[in-house]
Amino acid sequence: MGEAMADHSDFLYPRSRYYGTVKPENLVFNANLQEFSHRIGILCALESNGKLTPDETYKEVKTLWKRLKRSKKQLGIGKDLFQADGEGIEG
Repeated sequence: MGEAMADHSDFLYPRSRYYGTVKPENLVFNANLQEFSHRIGILCALESNGKLTPDETYKEVKTLWKRLKRSKKQLGIGKDLFQADGEGIEG
């Protein structure tokens, strides 16, 4: 891929720097979250300009949200640090 192509990719799909705790799962989720945000922006623009109906836009947003939620769950983001094997402290 040439330098011009990389410049276009950076312009069309910008990535913000990650400032959180550096763990592989956090980095992957951050990338997924940024992609979600980018796609939501595109959908909003398409709907605002009459290219998508509100119902089509809603369905697309719902699909993207489910995908992000599944990613969060698969990566174990937000799990209680004191839980082991799905059991609480009492367990």
